[in-house]
Amino acid sequence: FERMVSEVCMGKVGAVAAREASRFARNSRDWQRLVEMCRVVDALLIDHEAVYSPRSGSDRLLLGVKGALGEYELELLRQRSVEARLSKARRGELLVAAPPGYVKTEDGRLEKDPDRRVREAVALVFAKFQELGTARQTLLWFLEHSLDLPVRGRGGKGIAWRRPSYAVVHRMLSHPNYGGAYVYGRTESAWGCEGERPRRGVRHRPRERWHALIPDAHEGYVSWERFERVQETLAANDQRGQGAGAPKRGAALLAGLLRCRRCGRKLTVRYTGPRHDALRYCCHRGWLDNGEPRCIAFGGAPLDEAIAREVLRAVQPGALEAAAAAAGDAERRRDEAADALRRDLDAARYEADRAGRQYDAVDPANRLVADELEARWNRALARVGEIEKRVAERDRGRGPETPSFDGFEALAADLETVWRHPEASPQLKKRIVRCLVREVVVDVDADAGEIEVVVHWQGGVHTELRLPRRRRGQSTANPKEAVAAVRSLVRTCKDDVIAGVLNRNGLRTGRGNRWTCERVTSLRSWAGIPCHDPDARRTDGWMNLTEAAAELGVSPRTLRLAAERGDVSAEHPLPDGPWVFNRTALRDDGAVALAARAHLRSGPPAIPDGLQKTLDFSNT
Repeated sequence: FERMVSEVCMGKVGAVAAREASRFARNSRDWQRLVEMCRVVDALLIDHEAVYSPRSGSDRLLLGVKGALGEYELELLRQRSVEARLSKARRGELLVAAPPGYVKTEDGRLEKDPDRRVREAVALVFAKFQELGTARQTLLWFLEHSLDLPVRGRGGKGIAWRRPSYAVVHRMLSHPNYGGAYVYGRTESAWGCEGERPRRGVRHRPRERWHALIPDAHEGYVSWERFERVQETLAANDQRGQGAGAPKRGAALLAGLLRCRRCGRKLTVRYTGPRHDALRYCCHRGWLDNGEPRCIAFGGAPLDEAIAREVLRAVQPGALEAAAAAAGDAERRRDEAADALRRDLDAARYEADRAGRQYDAVDPANRLVADELEARWNRALARVGEIEKRVAERDRGRGPETPSFDGFEALAADLETVWRHPEASPQLKKRIVRCLVREVVVDVDADAGEIEVVVHWQGGVHTELRLPRRRRGQSTANPKEAVAAVRSLVRTCKDDVIAGVLNRNGLRTGRGNRWTCERVTSLRSWAGIPCHDPDARRTDGWMNLTEAAAELGVSPRTLRLAAERGDVSAEHPLPDGPWVFNRTALRDDGAVALAARAHLRSGPPAIPDGLQKTLDFSNT
């Protein structure tokens, strides 16, 4: 059409003929353009009925009507074909392409792929999603174990195994065919302009606008009820939706679950401090989006601790039942990654054997073909060796045996210890909280200095809490036991000795650091504790265990045992640390009686006696 119009414009064409007028152009824009160009150069338009001169007003009017009728006729034919297609789709008889894991039969139905490797790979995707909870974690598990997933080959023919991507995993989890349902019309064309040219795109429709959705139309990899739960989980993992969102990395236990009582918006999480370990919940979406005043903000550590206690209290009654179920599942669970690797090994060995048979069947003299088949055989053998090496490494690195029920029962009896273990996964904690808690509504009572909390549980029960609001710097304050220990030990020890004692007892600073002489000095300055003064020590009568024992004239062990029994007053601030005595306490009746008893029991020292025989055996 473009070439014809250009020839007309250059005056090389005197007439344009077609069997009927509608054949000149397929839309009004091209039709009017052709008629206008023919009018300018005085070219004629000819069909089987008449000869038209575009310079004539009546002929142009007639051509315009015929062009409009031709365009309407094409649109009507197109509409009828689309309606016929949709009618067939509503009956569940229109199958365009089968997704990976299915094949299309001759009678237009979907059946599971007869390849066991394909079927078990698709089933493994749903199994790992149910275990891990997010599509991204499922993808990372497949990437961690270097497992491939089936995709459609080029042109939609056959199956190709590729390194999985997020789009492939998400498409499997969200396609209704895997739930046993027939579906048509999930996407539609979306036209837009890119510069001066129209651009065609594809967008997803909401479920209520799908043309056809027929559950239980064929055998699915999961039941339709389970597929619906998968969709709910995917929707809840979306951070842009109203759900809590997928659990993210970070210490914030309630990220995505908190809602402001004043404005109804979700609270966001901020990590402050030099190491970004100070947790803080803020409601400032109104300020970010609309410039509104900020609502509330508070430290998140007390709230997380309170919700964790409530969650542990809720799950404690069913801990033993859950432990029994976990033990049974652990005994029945197979190593999915090892099974998938063995399936890949079987497939690679088949490909290598097939390549070898092809090489054996070729004429050795035909080097053009034999060289290529030999290269394919070598690549297949290299693939087999690579998978065998991975299987051997996995077998050598197999972890310890699954714990028995007694081990699970011991963990269930002390859930708090398991929860607070340093190696406990924050993502797993967040998933547990999301299983039990639907939402947490919070507000700040500035006058009372408290945080008002309303916990909405999944079962419909509500719990109200009032927590003291954390003061500025409280999260990084030094432990109270460390301050009390320094206040007591400074009477007899210097700062460097105190730092060693604190480290030996496992105490850390408010930021989790080990104690040093400088940090002990800073703590004393902050708490108003005077420094160690030897003159003041002698004047006030403070002494350690060795000095106090020498003062009483008894052994250090005797004095320590007496202090542990309470017979002698003394301070022992840390279990693995020095004792602190005062001269006044050593003059009490208990200390004097202890010294008298020790002196009465004192006998003559044991000295060697020449007449005493030994039990040494003779070497002769």
